[in-house]
Amino acid sequence: MAESQGVSAAPAGITLFAATTLVIADMVGVGVFTSLGFQVQPLSSGFALILLWVVGGIVALCGAACYAELSGMFPRSSGEYNFLHRTYHPAVGFMAGWLSATVGFAAPVALAGMAFGEYARPLLPGISPLLLGFAVIWVATAFHLTGLRTGAAFHNVATVIKLLLIAVFIVAGLAYGQPQPLSFKPAAGDVGQIFSAAFAINLAFVMYAYSGWNASTYIIGEIRDPARTLPLALFFGVSVVVVLYVALNAVFLYTTPVEKYAGQIQVATIVGAHVFGPFGGNLVSGLICVGLISSVSAMMWIGPRVTMVMGEDFRLLRFFAHRSRFGVPSVAIGFQLAVASLLLLTQSFEAVLDFIQFSLTLCSFCAVAGVIVLRFTRRDHPRPYRTWGYPATPLVFLAVTGFMLYYLLVNRPVQALAGVALMLAGLIIYFFAKNGAAGPAADGVDQ
Repeated sequence: MAESQGVSAAPAGITLFAATTLVIADMVGVGVFTSLGFQVQPLSSGFALILLWVVGGIVALCGAACYAELSGMFPRSSGEYNFLHRTYHPAVGFMAGWLSATVGFAAPVALAGMAFGEYARPLLPGISPLLLGFAVIWVATAFHLTGLRTGAAFHNVATVIKLLLIAVFIVAGLAYGQPQPLSFKPAAGDVGQIFSAAFAINLAFVMYAYSGWNASTYIIGEIRDPARTLPLALFFGVSVVVVLYVALNAVFLYTTPVEKYAGQIQVATIVGAHVFGPFGGNLVSGLICVGLISSVSAMMWIGPRVTMVMGEDFRLLRFFAHRSRFGVPSVAIGFQLAVASLLLLTQSFEAVLDFIQFSLTLCSFCAVAGVIVLRFTRRDHPRPYRTWGYPATPLVFLAVTGFMLYYLLVNRPVQALAGVALMLAGLIIYFFAKNGAAGPAADGVDQ
């Protein structure tokens, strides 16, 4: 069957600015505000600690460059579902889509909701953190249900406010913080730390903080001139986040004694209280809350697009492809909202996140490996954008991501295999949908 790019596409109205803010919002969650406390325990060099975030940013840029090439070749919303389908086999794509459609986005949404409730508690005493978590998820969803333009506007405003608050925190921290006896200049002893197991292991956790660099690929069909816009959105979005992450961690290290937050998870709150007093702690809590609003918005925007496209391809799932009169996939959005709310209510999403991490990383690994595969199997396929630095770019990403997969498999074998089992369950659903009486849609993609 000849390839098609899908059906019932929404009008392409997402600008470069909106696509870029989507990447930024999906990347900047709580990870950068919490992880330094565990990194300073095995690593004592300021240079090595900052280099950790620089290297992580370079790897994320490598992944973004590879996804940009794939997006130009196959400009259809849904991310890995589309890429793996085209590169390997429809069943492989379906397993990735199944993971995203069930818990791949819903679990992080629930986690962001819980984090919002906890950080907002000092600012709104007397209100249940669970209720606050539900409020942020449902309000963000309501905006995206009212139409693409409204949802994008809400998302843009929340993300811009987040960026401004982070910038103010960085500038104020450098202006009012007391310098600590920690040098950021490279020293002879840094080489041993940089090439240590501790550096490699912490790089894996840094990469989790950088996850979300591929966000705009899930809404390719809604982006204006995606062949030009998407590569720029990925590059600008990731670059902004790299600068923010390096600057934030530099401020943390520059202004506050390491022993105050070593081994602690609320690093930003501790730093804020140290530099600005009790008011600073509340200021940081508010900053993180605003940041979480845009993170929830990003995931409630892009996650349902995967489910929607799967509904376009399979009659068995066709109800997920339904668009409301506002042009948004309302059923798919409602489904993700229901799963996220259930996880938030049961408080089981942390376990879910634990076991899907391996599978999500594996999907990204396979997608980037697909850039190399397609250079051999589809040499003549149009490529509006070609990955810069090829083949070094995908190889760098694959090397770091391969280490992450190895680390997860060795240290969390049960969780890793459970994630694989979830994907295999999707494989069963695929064959049922493909071969059953209500098989794949005739106007869907090639099977």
